[in-house]
This record gives sequence, structure tokens and C-alpha cells, in this order.
Amino acid sequence: MKTIIIVDGGPRKTFNTASMLKSFADGAKSVNNDVEVKTVRLYDIDFKGCMSCMACKVKGRASNICKFKDPLTPVLEDISQADGLVLGSPVYFGDVTGKMRTFLERLAFPWLSYNDYSLTAPKKMPVVLVETMNGTPEGNNSNGYGSMEYCIAGALGQPRRLVAYNTYQVKDYSRFELAGFSEEAKRKYRDLHWENDLKRAFEEGRKMAEEISD
Repeated sequence: MKTIIIVDGGPRKTFNTASMLKSFADGAKSVNNDVEVKTVRLYDIDFKGCMSCMACKVKGRASNICKFKDPLTPVLEDISQADGLVLGSPVYFGDVTGKMRTFLERLAFPWLSYNDYSLTAPKKMPVVLVETMNGTPEGNNSNGYGSMEYCIAGALGQPRRLVAYNTYQVKDYSRFELAGFSEEAKRKYRDLHWENDLKRAFEEGRKMAEEISD
């Protein structure tokens, strides 16, 4: 059986990022019964970023999987054997969440060789990077996954990006100090685009499942 690991780096269990990732999972599951989809929520796991222990770089025992043992360890081990990987995060201050960035340190640093600066993961696999953001296609300051996208491309293969723009931050704008946004304009944009964003996520899931099943 083939496995796709979905890593949800958002704090909210049922909002924009979670909805996009659920749609992706539904698309992957629609292909056949030979693809298992596992979703991991980083905000449910108590872990830290790279501890600079350098255990992954010890001569004769170097590893391309993080050697620091904590609740994140099983997730990293599962990813090392997966057939597809999906990373999802809302964009905060132009970047993925701190929790996602912390996870990516642990995932990517063991791939990096300080002998020749090559990037080597346990295996290649298709990757999709999902972002949800308040900004519009014409006006946003998103760096997305930043330099980590370079590491992912070098170690796993060039990722595909799936972005949902101008998403709702809250369900009821009248309850919050958000006068800088027009809820009417946000609603109109959402009515035009959100269902299509979910459909695009579904199609990406279907595409990945078909790709790894071939």
C-alpha cells in the first residue's frame, strides 16, 4: 500500500488550511483503496526545533532522519518511508507558522551534508505545498516556505504549490477589531473562489494518488 503524509501546520482544526488539506485527502482517497492518507496536526504534538545536537552528522553514524528523540520522531520516521508528502500552513507575517518552520528544521537539517552541501532524503517523492493567506494575488507579502522550499526541492523533488488567497480570518468580522478589511469584499471574493480552491486541492490529491500508484 502507498502512503501519503499530510502535515497540517495550522492551529485551527476546521478552518482554511485544515479544509484545504481535508479536500486534498478526499481527492487522494477517491482514486483507489491502495493509497493510505495520514494527516498529522503539528499543534497537537509537543516538540521543539533543531536542538543542534549534531547527532545526524556523527562520523560513521550520519543519518538523514533526525536523531533527537521526542514526540515528533514517529512522524519523521513515517515521512522517510512515505510515497507522497503534503505540507499545509496559513501565512503569518509573510511566512509559514512557527510550528511549521520548527518542523521543517527537524525534517530538512539531516538531509544536508556539510561535506559537499548536497541534500539527500531517504527517498524521493512528490510534494505539494499548501498555503492559505489573507493577502490577495495582487497584494501579499508571502515568502511561503522560503529557503525550505529549496531544501525540499533538492532532497525530495520540485514541489507543486497550491495557494488559497484572501481567505476569511474569522467567521464573524463584527466581533473583532478588523475594520481595515471589508467583510463584504471578503465574502464576494470567497463566494467566487473558495469552492474552486477546495476543488483544486481535491484535484491535487487525486493527482498525487495517481502518480504514486503508477
